[in-house]
Amino acid sequence: MPKIVLAGAAALALAAFVPPSAAAPPEACWPGTALSARPGEAQERPMTAADRVARPAAATPGPAVPARLSGVIRRVEVAGGRKLVALTFDLCETGGTIAGYDGTVVDALRAGGAAATFFASGKWLATHEERAAQLLSDPLFAVEAHGWTHPNLHFAAPEAVAAEALTAEAGLAAARTATAAVCPVGSAAADGATPLFRFPFGSCSPEGVAAANAAGMAVIQWDVVPGDPGFVDAKTIARAVVDGVRPGSIVVMHANGRGRHTGEALAIIVPALKARGYEFVTVDALLAAGTPVTAETCYVTRPGDTAAYDRKLAKAAPAANPAAKTALAKSTPAGSATAAAMARPVPLAQPVAAAGPMPVAAPRRN
Repeated sequence: MPKIVLAGAAALALAAFVPPSAAAPPEACWPGTALSARPGEAQERPMTAADRVARPAAATPGPAVPARLSGVIRRVEVAGGRKLVALTFDLCETGGTIAGYDGTVVDALRAGGAAATFFASGKWLATHEERAAQLLSDPLFAVEAHGWTHPNLHFAAPEAVAAEALTAEAGLAAARTATAAVCPVGSAAADGATPLFRFPFGSCSPEGVAAANAAGMAVIQWDVVPGDPGFVDAKTIARAVVDGVRPGSIVVMHANGRGRHTGEALAIIVPALKARGYEFVTVDALLAAGTPVTAETCYVTRPGDTAAYDRKLAKAAPAANPAAKTALAKSTPAGSATAAAMARPVPLAQPVAAAGPMPVAAPRRN
């Protein structure tokens, strides 16, 4: 399904906008001070009446994804021995809060010339118009869908999963249209590429995955998860990423303020992986470079590790997807600490043990 464009979307009223010039966007459209991290911007806050945004109508479903993109994509077997890695960052925002924007993450990526993909809640895009436009206009980045308000969809009926994914895609399309009015050059997302969707909380059922795929959206997860929402220092995050990455890896971190030391860690990660010969690409570029490695359903680090918080959801509300509830009843209750960190609205109560010094290979000379 081609990237959807909504006609008639209102252009953003961005006070910092400057006319495009010969420079590459977003520098062509905003002064450097408007692009850089700002004090306090990463902090989450309660939503007020003034923050409310309208939920758009769901986008029209596209054709089902091709077989090679069906299932839950965790990494890619890259052809030709290329050392490619996709850094991804979630921009989650729930219904009752206004999430942050961690400018230190984006600053570090731009400084290192590292391509990345941001999976954004539709509501986050609507409540962070200027920052959304800056990301969407940057040819280094791609922005993809992560639900509208970050609901746990594990027990949702298939039609509800499709509606959430397509509503998020509609919000993303509106943000793209508004961005084009103020900064014409688009992001790294390829025209005609299959839209990508990441399930909130890293939790889904096989029926939900099938519904997203049938609606034309490829489901993206990860194979490297450093657990940056927890009480984890930069060196520990960096070591988990650098030691966990292999060619074709997809790394998940956060840029909505939940990763307290993610920007600092990237200052280590980017040069360390470059020194090991890795090239940073967006997820759609990674998918085009090889064969996706898939799973039937979602998990954080091992199958079944989302069960602990999925059970809480099952108790709080009746399941609209009986098959998912039956499967959960048969699963083991154990979940990983990393899964808990990904799911909780607050960081882990227990710190992760600090890692020792991480050896970094000397940079290769061309």
